[in-house]
Amino acid sequence: MAKLKIRKDDTVVVMSGKNKGSEGKILRAYPNENKVIVENVNKVKKHMRPTQDNPNGGINEKEAPISASSVMLVCPNCNEPTRVGYELSKTGKKRICKKCKKTF
Repeated sequence: MAKLKIRKDDTVVVMSGKNKGSEGKILRAYPNENKVIVENVNKVKKHMRPTQDNPNGGINEKEAPISASSVMLVCPNCNEPTRVGYELSKTGKKRICKKCKKTF
């Protein structure tokens, strides 16, 4: 199982791929697959056949997972994309920004 340094509800910016430069909130993280779903990034269309719940069918848009290695956390303090470090304290392990050295 891989350890992700980013979590659900973190704001991230996409650093590589076709969505490079896009910013959004993480909706879901899959640590075993090293993937995340970012809000309004990597949208795919799914064709739905008519059912009793959805009698008209149609085309639905939803976000698809992207690699967690292609996103970078945006620090809530300095608003810059940054790497994540850890600091051990008596209360536990805290995440810190590698640029401004503040915890979040």
